[in-house]
Amino acid sequence: MSRIAVVGGYGQIARHLHVALRRSEHDPVALVRREEHRAELGSCGAEVRMLDIEQTDAEGFAAAFAGCDAVVFAAGGGPDGNVERKRTVDLEGSLKSVEGARLAGIDRFVQVSAIGVDDPLPADTGEVWRAYVEAKRDADAALRASDLAWTIIRPGRLTDDPATGLVSLGPDVQRGEVTRADVAAVLAAVLDEPGTVGQQWNLVNGPTPVADAVRQSSSPSAE
Repeated sequence: MSRIAVVGGYGQIARHLHVALRRSEHDPVALVRREEHRAELGSCGAEVRMLDIEQTDAEGFAAAFAGCDAVVFAAGGGPDGNVERKRTVDLEGSLKSVEGARLAGIDRFVQVSAIGVDDPLPADTGEVWRAYVEAKRDADAALRASDLAWTIIRPGRLTDDPATGLVSLGPDVQRGEVTRADVAAVLAAVLDEPGTVGQQWNLVNGPTPVADAVRQSSSPSAE
């Protein structure tokens, strides 16, 4: 059993992830900035620790990660149209999480990104969407350049539909939809599969059970 720090611990994917981690016999640690979320997250089986992504430095992240074996970065600036928060949460939050993991002696790091963020943006792309894509792109590039044992999951358009348990997963998977619950299931499965280290995959709903999709996409050389 491992203790998994989840940055953005009250996010919509994260709340599914806490349950999925408990089912996988891991201990989720939800990192949140509001005390009032403690009771709800505790009912999901998560330990709750306070962390303000925007106001805390890398040393503070490291302190919040104390005793954890892996970090999942699942935070996002939200759909409120705030361009600045795409930088301070989606990018800088990831960068501080990476550095915090390093300072805490944690090697394993899984990041939730978004499908297609390396593709060129059309000239008429709106300011908010451009900021979001660029933040996710740059956060992924920084993680890939780190010395951590990283995995990057890039979901398609997220839905709140019930989990299907069936996905398409891989570097060449085309755009599509995926439920937040299925993203969480993939994240939990990735943490149990050594061959996922150094992998960056797109994720949409598809025909393959989650555990099989993760296992089939993993690198045999990393096992």
